[in-house]
Amino acid sequence: MTERGRPRGFDRTHALEQAMRLFWSKGYGGASLAELTQVMGINAPSLYAAFGSKDALFREAVAHYSEHHGVDIWRALEETPSAREAIERFLLATARAYSIPGDPPGCLIVLGAQYHLGDGNAAHCELRTRRRENLRQITDRLARAVAEGELPTHFAVEDAAAFYLSVQTGMSVLARDGANRDTLEAVARAAMLGWDRWSA
Repeated sequence: MTERGRPRGFDRTHALEQAMRLFWSKGYGGASLAELTQVMGINAPSLYAAFGSKDALFREAVAHYSEHHGVDIWRALEETPSAREAIERFLLATARAYSIPGDPPGCLIVLGAQYHLGDGNAAHCELRTRRRENLRQITDRLARAVAEGELPTHFAVEDAAAFYLSVQTGMSVLARDGANRDTLEAVARAAMLGWDRWSA
């Protein structure tokens, strides 16, 4: 027996993918309940039965995005032996991920919700937490290179991590504003000119 309010043949993963793409394109605030149910192919009671609320759907959509989109970005950061090359590959993978034909340009985690000072909205908190985790991953990668002797002890790990995350965030905005892959890759390579600031 199907769950109350849920149509027969309901494909939860497909519905979640469609919701994720709408949030990616329009943001949390721009994606109305009517639009969500339309792209998901379900009605409002089915949405609430399957996901609980719009906030919960958004959080699950963001998790789905993190698991299936941009994976190469973070793999490049973690698996490339050289720290400098890891950062460069991280940014070049970002350029590719943010400009895939058929996908909304840019990054859901950067562009998924508009912010207001003091805003405690659940969607905003979810994205803020994930961006802080991204910063931690970059910081940890650079700190590891210092600990292993690849980078000098005076290397400004936190400053460099903040800079390269800021570059990545800016690439997302550029992509959404129409920048193509060549432009994004040029930004990635230009950002590496600042590497010697910390490693010299």
